[in-house]
Amino acid sequence: MRKLFAFALAAVPTVGLNLYADQPIQPAVRLAALMQEDVQPTLPGIEIRPPVVEAPEPAVETPATPSEGSSLLDSPAVDFDFPPAEQAPLGDLTAPFPSDPAASNNSTNQPASATTNPWTSGGFPSLSQQTFGGTASDPTGLNSVLRSESSIWDAPQLGTIVDRQDLERRQASSMYRALQNEVGVLLQQTGNGQLSPFIRGLTGQQILVLIDGIRMNTSILRPGPNQYTGTIDPGTIERIEVIRGAESAIWGSDAIGGVINVVTRSADPMRGDYLSPQFTQFYSTAEASSYTRTAFSGWYGATGVTGGVSYYDVGNLDIGGDMGRQAATDYTQYAGDVKLQRMIHRDHMLTVALQHFEQNDLKRSDRFLPFVLGPPSNGNIPTQRPTVFDPQQRDLIYARLEGIVEDDLFFADAYSFTMSGSRTKEATVVDRYADNDPTSVPTRREIGEFDDLGWGSVMSIVKDIGDFGTLTYGADYYDESIDAQRVRIDNPTTGGATPTPIDPQYPDDSKADRVGVYLSWHVPLTERLDATSSVRYENINISGTPNFTTLGPTYFERSYQDWIGSVGLSYRLTDEWRLIGGVYEGFRAPTIDDLTANKDSLQNNVSVPLVGNLAVQPEHSLTYEVGFKFNYDRLRMQVVEFWTDFDSFLSRETIGGVDFLTNQTAYLNGTELTGEYMLHRNLALYGNFAYTYGQLTSSNEPISRIPPIQGIVGLRFDEPKQGCYFDIYTWMVDRADRYNDANLGDVRFIPGGTPGYATLNIRTGQRFGDANQHLVSLGLENITNKYYRVLGSGVDGAGFNAIFGYQYEL
Repeated sequence: MRKLFAFALAAVPTVGLNLYADQPIQPAVRLAALMQEDVQPTLPGIEIRPPVVEAPEPAVETPATPSEGSSLLDSPAVDFDFPPAEQAPLGDLTAPFPSDPAASNNSTNQPASATTNPWTSGGFPSLSQQTFGGTASDPTGLNSVLRSESSIWDAPQLGTIVDRQDLERRQASSMYRALQNEVGVLLQQTGNGQLSPFIRGLTGQQILVLIDGIRMNTSILRPGPNQYTGTIDPGTIERIEVIRGAESAIWGSDAIGGVINVVTRSADPMRGDYLSPQFTQFYSTAEASSYTRTAFSGWYGATGVTGGVSYYDVGNLDIGGDMGRQAATDYTQYAGDVKLQRMIHRDHMLTVALQHFEQNDLKRSDRFLPFVLGPPSNGNIPTQRPTVFDPQQRDLIYARLEGIVEDDLFFADAYSFTMSGSRTKEATVVDRYADNDPTSVPTRREIGEFDDLGWGSVMSIVKDIGDFGTLTYGADYYDESIDAQRVRIDNPTTGGATPTPIDPQYPDDSKADRVGVYLSWHVPLTERLDATSSVRYENINISGTPNFTTLGPTYFERSYQDWIGSVGLSYRLTDEWRLIGGVYEGFRAPTIDDLTANKDSLQNNVSVPLVGNLAVQPEHSLTYEVGFKFNYDRLRMQVVEFWTDFDSFLSRETIGGVDFLTNQTAYLNGTELTGEYMLHRNLALYGNFAYTYGQLTSSNEPISRIPPIQGIVGLRFDEPKQGCYFDIYTWMVDRADRYNDANLGDVRFIPGGTPGYATLNIRTGQRFGDANQHLVSLGLENITNKYYRVLGSGVDGAGFNAIFGYQYEL
């Protein structure tokens, strides 16, 4: 949170240099070094003095103004000259420049080796050098996945960060590629282009997805897999922060299995005045797909702008085992975004952002021939029911004011206030057939559309209270309303067929709102033991007029309230070894989809509004965790064992031949491990492992879709100075045969169990150019052309796939 002041310094180089042109020039201050100082955000004047060095340094050139044609693009940091003036106490200005990763450590209890370790200088940052928040996109840290600035080393939970370099090397043309192979994250796709991440055996409504700290989850998210995580353009992403386990105490409803925070790209004020054009092109042979993005980023004076447009054209997928291309896996996609940042004061920044994302002609693959033939485990082959989403659209606009407080206020050191508006639009065409003859024509067509419009406001504040730790607190409010319609056309291929209005997927004009307040207290209990305790109050209201099967159209209202708490502990056994653990409460309130949806499920089933579903209560869970974190010179590792008890788990139960939503009891337990071992400063052996077991104790059957044991093992070479990398790894997944009864009639679940598999993969790339502005990359996936299917997916795994990439960024 201390970093916003340095952003302000970078925002005013032209003004500052011109204003003091007639005064003696003081030695330059390297802004990136200032960003690392851990000081209180008070603002008395200090003396800025030259750094103490052993040998003479070359003369520092004063940057020319843009009119003089200067370039600020040759270095990742820019030196500016500042006159004697009142500035914030930024500590020792001789701090090392953070192009050496050892200088990037924000941990309060970092290992001593982290600052002198040659093993961290070859592109392999230690746990203490990977930080949630504190970036140009989130300078206060209040919009990070933990709602605070914290390193992975300090956090008491298992967390990971997918940064921009990772995204480039994964050749991320989709969110599937962006999140692929993250520890404990299984990626299910019902249709190509759709994505539902599983964390600790949970997905959909039980996983919270954020964009820049703003809720992406809405009341129309379906239970089980849904497609909405796929509606993010990876070209807009700066990093993805993932926390495993319940975080409802700070984020509220849905954050039971974990939280994913997608942080979008921002202009970089540390570079001074600059303009950076950007271009990305990927081509995949297995999908016959082409991803193109043209973008820009720049900063001038006190203003920064970044933005871009992308287009993605995907063909039918060539699946493994020489089985040819899977039908109904093609679609098109385009997206655009722009973000404006303005330093309205040296300590306060205003950000305005707009995102648009749209997919067209996207098919639900499991309802098309021949996939729909399955067969399912119970032998009841469903009838083809082609379903097409056109469009699948998401829009987000927000304005955010954040900064540090100049005066020594008793209640705040830094703050962030956000106002947002969102839109989720989904239009579908569903054709119903009487049989599976490829020459048949549909007997009925349903054309539906719903528009979920929402707005929200979020306020977060952090206060350092000295020996008593740090308080982070705030409030958030979200409101949404749904416009929906649907028509039915019988025998649509015959002349004179006319549409007839029918019940839409959700009641038209249904509404939902949620409000919550939270407080999180991080306190060092001893020199070695830190505790983070959080508490939240949440209130959720839902209303609508569904057409109940027994009562007809009937208006209802429901309200759900709860207090949620958590405690996380971190004990520093040595400077390189931590014991972590905690107890975390999870909470999820029923949604509009839970209580009112009129929709198809699986391939041929139909879910309708039932009065009995209104009696269900929110989900409640309690997760117990214990684990270790290692941050040695050569070894960096996180390992956690967890147990989650549900005293209320929402699941379908057949009562009198009707599927009702009921509260059941359940548990989950599992193990997660991720780490790397440095063989050389540029060479690392890495891997991860995840095991999850889940059981519905009330019905004595497995929880649906529990992921099988999976992991990766790889060897990665990285030479930043030469701009090259090479990565070879294998992805291994065990057989999955613990099916829930609901899975037995689903053609996405292979009868007898989904086979295990292993794929061999290679990634390599090389930078070149005067400023390393060009990157060419090659990915070879599933080199052995193995056939496989991710558990419960409607899309089979890609066969041998060569991905060619070119990226340009000045």
